Amino acid sequence: MTQFHADRLLLFGATGDLARRKLLPSLCALDADGLLPESLAIIGTARSELDDAGFRDMARSALEEHLPAERRGGMADFLNRLRYQPLDASTLEGFDDLAAKVGPLGEGSDTGLAIFLSTAPSLFGPTIAGLQHAGLTGENVRMCLEKPLGDDLDSSRAINDAVAEAFPEDRIFRIDHYLGKETVQNLLALRFANILFEPIWNATYIDHVQITVAETVGLEGRVDFYDGAGALRDMVQNHMLQLLSLVAMEPPTGFGPTAIRDEKVKVLRALRPAKPGETVTGQYRAGAIGGQAVPGYDEELGRESDTETFVAIKAHVDNWRWKGVPFYLRTGKRLPERVTEILVQFRCVPHSIFDEAGAGGMVTTHPNDLLIGIQPEENITLTLMAKVPGLDEDGVSLREVPLEIAMPDAFVGQHRRIAYERLLLDLIKGDQTLFVRRDEVEAQWHWIDAIRAEWAASGLAPRTYTAGSWGPSAAIGLVERDGVSWHE
Repeated sequence: MTQFHADRLLLFGATGDLARRKLLPSLCALDADGLLPESLAIIGTARSELDDAGFRDMARSALEEHLPAERRGGMADFLNRLRYQPLDASTLEGFDDLAAKVGPLGEGSDTGLAIFLSTAPSLFGPTIAGLQHAGLTGENVRMCLEKPLGDDLDSSRAINDAVAEAFPEDRIFRIDHYLGKETVQNLLALRFANILFEPIWNATYIDHVQITVAETVGLEGRVDFYDGAGALRDMVQNHMLQLLSLVAMEPPTGFGPTAIRDEKVKVLRALRPAKPGETVTGQYRAGAIGGQAVPGYDEELGRESDTETFVAIKAHVDNWRWKGVPFYLRTGKRLPERVTEILVQFRCVPHSIFDEAGAGGMVTTHPNDLLIGIQPEENITLTLMAKVPGLDEDGVSLREVPLEIAMPDAFVGQHRRIAYERLLLDLIKGDQTLFVRRDEVEAQWHWIDAIRAEWAASGLAPRTYTAGSWGPSAAIGLVERDGVSWHE
């Protein structure tokens, strides 16, 4: 494996929404903190007919809109890093001009080129062919792929095969921006830097796990993509299965890309195929969120569709650690609040000494739980039982008490970074730890494809739910059959 720091970063789709909202602001913030290599040049490319000055003007507008003022220090110096070359990636014409803009790559040197490919999946193959034609796939070039990586296992393999024609696996970086979130990374610290949790992180002590990714927004400009994907492929296949694998993985041998990704893929391969009755789908109808009326999915789309905007799944990881522990996954659009969280529900104490200690001969005890908030607030809350202060002639009164770590309060003065900051910096350095390996992607698609096949065979259609609710009532029934309630 060739190790090098990138001294050039090539952004495909450089005038698109992702570049404007996330990539350019992240790079500018890194530059302001002195984290980018001094020599790093950033070359943007897209269909738009811009020159260097025009691209810098577009970038300045994007930074002023999407990056807080206090994080724009040295913006003029950052803009001077930017260059631009227009390109139609669907043809080979223009790739030689792009290579000239990038400049010569010294094979065997300790610097090189990092490419961030944020285009439609249909352009992945032609783009790789163009890069090969222009000599931009040598040993000092690494490739980062933005999702979606296909829409099923076969199409994902086709994309990965095309990329593998030009790049070995150790130079391919498949991005899942959830892995760049601080609290997601804190899952590893929570589990493997503290002896408190790991001995009880198993089926003996954990009753179930809930993973919720709730959005208040609807289509938000993603009409064509979302209606072809739906909630299962848009959220569960990547983000939610990555969260599940981090919760369920075995302790890796070290903090490195091979060790961590080896353990994640074991979890994904141990996922039991979901049975009929273990999934619920829904599609929102008109309602209200935060007092504001919102249209239904068909109204937003402008036509009728059977695409699911909500999915809940009861999943199982069939290995010794998790045998019998359900993982409840829930995601949807137009839900009451925007929240991503993981709830680890522990079992009840095996024998309560307080059962006959309180008024009326009974004290209610509740099992402990660990709540990991990922967004919008980053926090970790462990709920314990504690005695209520005071004198009680009838016995002991207990109440649930939270022990909470609010990350912004615990690390005052530290920037709350955009997830792409971490991932772009790792791409430049060549650290694959927080990126997804090919066998992970294929294991995820294998499980998702089986669910979709079961839906097709059973004729399952999405149930309706009112925008501003927590999805169809069947999602409540999915967990209540097991004596469980969704955390809200």
